[in-house]
Amino acid sequence: MAFKGILIPIGGNEDKGADPEEASSRAFVKDGILSRVVRESGGLDAKIVVITTASRIPVEVGKMYLEAFARLQCTDVTVLDIRESVEAESEENMEHIQKADCVMMSGGDQSRIADIIGNTSMHRLLKHRFQNDRIVIAGTSAGAMAMSSEMIAGGSSSEALLKGSVLMREGMKFIPGLIIDSHFIQRGRFGRLAEAVALHPHLLGVGLAEDTGMIIENCNRFKVIGSGMVIIFDPSGLTHNNVEILEEGTPMSMSNLTVHVLANGDQFEIDEKKVQVLALESDFE
Repeated sequence: MAFKGILIPIGGNEDKGADPEEASSRAFVKDGILSRVVRESGGLDAKIVVITTASRIPVEVGKMYLEAFARLQCTDVTVLDIRESVEAESEENMEHIQKADCVMMSGGDQSRIADIIGNTSMHRLLKHRFQNDRIVIAGTSAGAMAMSSEMIAGGSSSEALLKGSVLMREGMKFIPGLIIDSHFIQRGRFGRLAEAVALHPHLLGVGLAEDTGMIIENCNRFKVIGSGMVIIFDPSGLTHNNVEILEEGTPMSMSNLTVHVLANGDQFEIDEKKVQVLALESDFE
């Protein structure tokens, strides 16, 4: 099935250009992740809708994104703070989604996105538009993790790889082939994602560092953007995976888990599990 929309999952803590005196703020305007989101959405006049459902401090988060997009000189940015599922059914909010060039989901708790927006009219409209229109669906941290069909809902990094320590649940189902984790390098979530792919060895695990994201086209091909790394866990070649026979709390083991470390400009084809690294094959555009 072809998908006309674009997904941009982000690992959290993306540069928002808050200090105009810093060199990083100048880069934010030209090459930063939010700048790329704007460009993929159609430019400065694109209608951008920020959904703060995942956050426990939605007013502060909404203001932060309004200010960040204002620095980029965007002209049409709306914040929807959807606290209850009934708000994801309202005609006014649905109209914003229908007209949006970009919908961006904030960080916080990814389960709040699935619980409040999942299986509502807004969710169905987002999936319909993602399949049929060139809409951008972006998400940072929890907003990125919620994109997948199988979603990490929680679990301690320090206890990961003990069976049962990672909590999985149904996500928003925008992309079926990935499990996405965020703040991956900074919070040491290697074990958490490894256990997730052990539980679902038909899926790829994607660990996004902070201020790092992916531009995913047709739910298959993606390019890395941002200042950090994307770690890919490919369990398709596992020769040993004992997760099914273990009791809860028992250490797990796997053999021949393939790991790729990608950075800005590197690309990957999900279906073919094919890496193309910019420095070696820069003609992949």
